[in-house]
Amino acid sequence: MRLFLLTGLTMIAFAANSVLNRMALAGGSIDAVSFGLIRLVSGAVMLALLCFLLRGGLRLGGAGRLAGVASLLLYLYGFSTAYRGLDAGLGALILFGVVQITMFAGGLLKSEPMPPRRWIGAGVAFSGLAWLLWPGGGPSISLVHGLLMALAGVGWGIYSLAGQLSRDALQGTAANFILAAPLGVAIGLLLPTMEPTVLTGQGVILSIICGAVTSGMGYALWYSVLPSLASSVAAVAQLTVPIIATIGGMLLLSEELSLQFAIATVLVLGGVAISVLKPRKP
Repeated sequence: MRLFLLTGLTMIAFAANSVLNRMALAGGSIDAVSFGLIRLVSGAVMLALLCFLLRGGLRLGGAGRLAGVASLLLYLYGFSTAYRGLDAGLGALILFGVVQITMFAGGLLKSEPMPPRRWIGAGVAFSGLAWLLWPGGGPSISLVHGLLMALAGVGWGIYSLAGQLSRDALQGTAANFILAAPLGVAIGLLLPTMEPTVLTGQGVILSIICGAVTSGMGYALWYSVLPSLASSVAAVAQLTVPIIATIGGMLLLSEELSLQFAIATVLVLGGVAISVLKPRKP
């Protein structure tokens, strides 16, 4: 039960990232690259402070560090730049679809057991997500931006797989953010030339909250539960994030509830239950 609750809390934090991102970018209070950069740096600062307070110092080494740093940067900036040319729903569908594929592939490479119920549950959950997010008009997709979002999905999938090697979730997450921050600044200085830089007080505050709280602390919590989750289970669990984010959008951004959303919720949560919950033996 404790693992279930911690995983659920982590998914809420991930969904909060999406809601905060939408609030900042949709209102035009900040540009995408600046949001990603401030998010990364504020997360690094918060995690460093927590390590000094709770661990007495920082430890930047550890298993999976290179993969964690590189995949974190790939996710953060792939995600930010992809949304310049993608509808939000379509982008989320690409992202979480690729995350699921990446983590399932990682599980297969590690020879994790894949019972039929896990494949069936994943298929049901993904069909619900597709039902919710796929636009009815058959939109034309920008190949460049679609590939950027797919790369972000690969990045987040690898980041989650690397987290299963971490023995200290707080130190591991802090090390990823701190080592990624200088590289992220260098990337951020190059990317703003592709669009105007926009900075307002509201945008900066939302970026800091997203980085320090829902990203930094949320990712540390994610690293703490990952060693107890099979890769395929972690992949399927993350399919709940768009559902939670949509609920947050309805509550905070006045988005409407639809029958399509209700059906998708049943499919996604039902698929997760089929995949994750083990049947009782008679």
